[in-house]
Amino acid sequence: MDNFNFYSPTEFVFGKGRENECGAYVKKFGGSKVLIHFGGGSVVRSGLLDRVKTSLQAEGILFEELGGVKPNPRDTLVYEGIRLCKDKGIDFILAVGGGSVIDSAKAIAVGVPYDGDFWDFYSGKAQIRAALPVATVLTIAAAGSEGSGDSVITKEDGMWKRGAGSEHMRPKFSVMNPELTCTLPAYQTACGATDIMAHVFERYFTNTTEVEITDRLCEAVLMTMVKETPRVIEDPNNYQARANIMWAGTVAHTNLVGVGRAQDWNSHGIEHELSGLYDCAHGAGLAVIMPAWMEYVMPHNPMRFAQMANRVFGVAMNYENPTDTAKKGITAFREFLRKIGMPINFAELGAKEEDIPTLVEKFGLGETGKTGGFVQLTSESVRAILENAVKASL
Repeated sequence: MDNFNFYSPTEFVFGKGRENECGAYVKKFGGSKVLIHFGGGSVVRSGLLDRVKTSLQAEGILFEELGGVKPNPRDTLVYEGIRLCKDKGIDFILAVGGGSVIDSAKAIAVGVPYDGDFWDFYSGKAQIRAALPVATVLTIAAAGSEGSGDSVITKEDGMWKRGAGSEHMRPKFSVMNPELTCTLPAYQTACGATDIMAHVFERYFTNTTEVEITDRLCEAVLMTMVKETPRVIEDPNNYQARANIMWAGTVAHTNLVGVGRAQDWNSHGIEHELSGLYDCAHGAGLAVIMPAWMEYVMPHNPMRFAQMANRVFGVAMNYENPTDTAKKGITAFREFLRKIGMPINFAELGAKEEDIPTLVEKFGLGETGKTGGFVQLTSESVRAILENAVKASL
């Protein structure tokens, strides 16, 4: 196990009806004038937005509203939010929604105290030094943004999807009521579950040895998702299954399951180009890319994939031929994705094989560049993974 620091200061406020306590928690963390940031009409139709506003009013906290966040959140709304916060003297941002809303809120938060263009943080031109405090009311278990210091934004000019990370972006508190996820369509639930599993897999496939504790933590989250996701697809109002999934999503991305070990994140990087180009759901893109990546890199360490197959999906271990076990594990993962309604190849996602050169180019390695991770990738590697995704089947 490698040396590490672990810092996770977010206060998680979990359970039924906890959104009614938002005002008290905003006051606890020093907010006096809040920007309520949200997406479409669901938070309005469900009454959630009104409950949040009532809780703020009860504490005498002023607020402004900014809705309109889209999946794969756009820089244009971030700029609008930054202007609004500066004009109105906002000192706290409350994101009411899923990962896209939270990521947009974080981008606004780092943009307000910065003299330049917030996109500098996402393009790698500048480092985040300060941010307005952010908090969340989570409505979908997926991105883990409610407990992480990460944010991903899409630049509309060219549809570049890029991420930024900083401890300054970690939410001060996150309200997590599993009941708020019960009205999600099955497809969105499945996309969220896939994203949660991908967050774990990005950490699980590592070249660091002797990491049994985090291996077992990863496997526990993965096994929870394998058990609980079909239950909520069948019965959307299963509160206990929803609760397990919601907490699994947070555990998957606070980095609790990733400390002390090298991580990968190449599947996420490749998928960002897919959802940037096609504006598809991030989880759906990961359902196509991650097994294709697994097929490409598995020969690097068949035993690690065989361990995953055995411990997570119950595939019998073939000690004489661990590659066989590894391949069966990847197939089992794809079968699970198909079971919960996810696409498993380009055609099912709506992606086009002829766009592979564009996707490879946007990934940005050039002719000689390489990524880090479990296996270093070149542009030809990315091309091969995308070709795996084209031909994937069961």
